[in-house]
Amino acid sequence: MRLIYLTGARLPNPMAHGVQITQNCEAFAAAGYDVRLWYARRGSPAGKDALYAFYGVPQTFKAHKLPCLNVLPWVETRLPAPFVALVFNIMLITFGVAAAIGARFVRPDVIYGRDPLALWLVSLLYPRAKMVWEAHSLKTSGRGRWIQRHTLKRAFLTVAITAPLRDDLHALEPAANLLVAHDGIRRTRFESLPTRDEARAAVKWPREPFVVGYMGRLTTYGMSKGVDLIIAAISLLPPDLRARAALGLVGGPDDIAEQYRRLWVEAGLDPALFLYAGQVPSDDVPRWMSAFDACVLPLPKQSHFVYYTSPLKLFEYMASRRPLIASDLPSWADVLADGYNALLFEPESAPALSAALVHVMTDAALCARLAGNAHRDVFAHHTWDKRAEQILSRLT
Repeated sequence: MRLIYLTGARLPNPMAHGVQITQNCEAFAAAGYDVRLWYARRGSPAGKDALYAFYGVPQTFKAHKLPCLNVLPWVETRLPAPFVALVFNIMLITFGVAAAIGARFVRPDVIYGRDPLALWLVSLLYPRAKMVWEAHSLKTSGRGRWIQRHTLKRAFLTVAITAPLRDDLHALEPAANLLVAHDGIRRTRFESLPTRDEARAAVKWPREPFVVGYMGRLTTYGMSKGVDLIIAAISLLPPDLRARAALGLVGGPDDIAEQYRRLWVEAGLDPALFLYAGQVPSDDVPRWMSAFDACVLPLPKQSHFVYYTSPLKLFEYMASRRPLIASDLPSWADVLADGYNALLFEPESAPALSAALVHVMTDAALCARLAGNAHRDVFAHHTWDKRAEQILSRLT
């Protein structure tokens, strides 16, 4: 069986979606499919060999750049947002046409992707393949909802990354064939983790502090992802705990991290305990997580986060053998249980997050129980291989 994974994303890039796409291609290939990753030629000078190395995946699937009309680099800083969106859609349309032409030669059994406009167009021009749309959001504009509704109608299967998204897509098109499949982990990355002290020595962080860790990009679409809330929560800790609490940030961008460093200092916290690593290679992520004492996912009450996000970092946190503290959001209500595999707190509440930090800083038995349960759950239910099996089983 031949599967083409289409994406209009610029690859490689440090965003989480690139990791998700390439590791899913690896998992589909491991399940026995002949997988081709077709991605838009959007100015990245890196060749396909660099793509495999960047994401740390083996060359078990073929990667090809497809032509498209791409003037985004020129218009992004010169034109208003509506025109930029139009130019982006033109890029997706031309990419979709190129993919449809290519499909007539390659003759895939399955065409899979995350971009509904490109998928819908390919399904019109090459209707022989089963189309699978992996949905990551619900559009609110009339044009966007029209594209999503018609993609739902043409898709053999639509994979929703959260249960609330599945419910909203069902309301948009009741006849759609829907499946919930959260994001996950690549099992082999988390099978041999270093100890805390080994990781601290490797990354050159001090051994003594209790490191409250955050991994990944610090903003999404200009929205805060809650690092400012972590700083506020640490500043509310009792003096003895506050004195030994460090903030460990692994991600970027650097200018946002600098804003958080200033916020940390303004809160009266020790500058030496603001630990910033910047962007790190994908293969190094487990080692940096092992240097944390606790992992925090403090996403705010924005609709995108509340209903439509299934963060890679959530599942990698669960695999890291570190206690997890997360906002109590519907997006992962079917994954996390308060007091069992995580501590959940009221979103955007610094006092609530601070109280959770007190628990993990003072109760080693609780930390071991949370971390152990989360690790078992993610390995049992949320690996890319299991996700691929779940999706592919619905295509027969």
